Amino acid sequence: MGSNDYILEVNNITKDFPGVRALDNVDFKVRRGEIHCLVGENGAGKSTLVNVISGVFPRGDYEGVVVFKGKETHYRSTKDSESDGLSIIHQELTLSPYLSIYENIFLGNMKTRFGVIDWDACLRDSYPLLKRVGLSEPPQTIVSKMSVGKQQLVEIARAISRNAELLIFDEPTSSLNDEESENLLKLLLEFKREGITCIMISHKLDEVLAVADSITILRDGLSVASYDTRAEEVSKQQIIKAMVGRELKNLFPEKDPKIGEVVFEVKNWSVNHPDYHDMKIVDNASFFLKRGEIVSFCGPMGAGRTELMMSIFGNSYGYGATGEIYLHNEKVTFKSPKDAIEKGVGYVSEDRKSLGLILIQDVKTNITNSSLPKLSKRGVLDKEKIRESAEFYKESLQIKTPSLEQLARNLSGGNQQKVVLSRALLADPDIFIVDEPTRGIDVGAKFEIYSILNEMVKQGKSVIVVSSELTEAISMSDRIYVMNEGKIKGVLNRDEATQEGIMHMALVD
Repeated sequence: MGSNDYILEVNNITKDFPGVRALDNVDFKVRRGEIHCLVGENGAGKSTLVNVISGVFPRGDYEGVVVFKGKETHYRSTKDSESDGLSIIHQELTLSPYLSIYENIFLGNMKTRFGVIDWDACLRDSYPLLKRVGLSEPPQTIVSKMSVGKQQLVEIARAISRNAELLIFDEPTSSLNDEESENLLKLLLEFKREGITCIMISHKLDEVLAVADSITILRDGLSVASYDTRAEEVSKQQIIKAMVGRELKNLFPEKDPKIGEVVFEVKNWSVNHPDYHDMKIVDNASFFLKRGEIVSFCGPMGAGRTELMMSIFGNSYGYGATGEIYLHNEKVTFKSPKDAIEKGVGYVSEDRKSLGLILIQDVKTNITNSSLPKLSKRGVLDKEKIRESAEFYKESLQIKTPSLEQLARNLSGGNQQKVVLSRALLADPDIFIVDEPTRGIDVGAKFEIYSILNEMVKQGKSVIVVSSELTEAISMSDRIYVMNEGKIKGVLNRDEATQEGIMHMALVD
């Protein structure tokens, strides 16, 4: 096959960060007009590789050569790669939340007339782009008022407005429900038919095998395997073995629940939107949780699951919450998140970047900053105890970091998630609420997180999981509450729950 057949060639790429080699002599080739999937555990180097390809790390900041459309690249920034026809749709969306859809599409690339922005032309030209990505919202809609799935379509529309020849999707379905994920994969196949090449980074192996023409696997900064799915049959087990260097027979650990009495109960809980006070986002929700039980909350995007959990956890969200909370049969009021933590309720947000971590602080500080009173002696911080606690969680959760002094922003997504979990676990909650605990992380790290949750309930604690992955909810939970439009539509026991049953309960009255 001639080099003309490849739109992208990556040769011997090596990239170092302080104390860690993120990429080690990586080779990677993508054919024109194909969907190429890039798979690997967290910290394997996938995002770093994409940052090298797209100019986030400029030429000279890494060793090796990137060839795009037959020419060696010398990008100084992503602006250079975009103008060359290469666009990234990031996992953490990069839209401006207070601007409209059409303003976001053309931001930095505005249509002008005689040197003045032609807003009418921008609005007019946004309609065919939105139709192409399957978004029916009016272009004047403010982006922050839309679901994450729809915001992602705006980001894709922006990329194709710049005539991208290569689209790189970084974990595109990690924030989407099943239906939105399916629509996005159809969109990738449509782009392929139009001759646009796509690279997709994903942990969801079913999706990878559904759309990939070829697959490259990274492990610990090395490109360890590549498969051509058009020429050979590739199994999930093969991919997992190459990713983690070992066979994972079961994706979910065994669990042997010992369930006790009701320890937490919420009755008739209603909450209004924080900005639109007459709009109800949680509507008369009631549920309970027993000792040693894992309970999941499922439902489509926008069902109100996160809003319910945040509003319970010290009024962290919403306006005018009403209803009752009982902890160990006693009625309680959580005045603030700090109050909830002190009463034995922990919460891990789905948004680890803005609500879970302090990105400019180190790993040690992030792990310990919710438990400082118990890491103090007579009001003075015990530095030795702080280090020991952080070291304990670094080891037991296998957080990949060169040191505890590494800044949280420099860790991979899965390792950031483990830091957030460590902080909540160190506070030693009896009731632990985790929102999308495995979003955007790989099968190996998922297994570790499931094992941590199982260990907690074995110790007599209780866990609430908000999950968009129905197989995860069914495999991990003892009971599943199904929500939609702010209401709890029903509850299923583990042995009666199926993916179809959950979606039917959510969507059919």
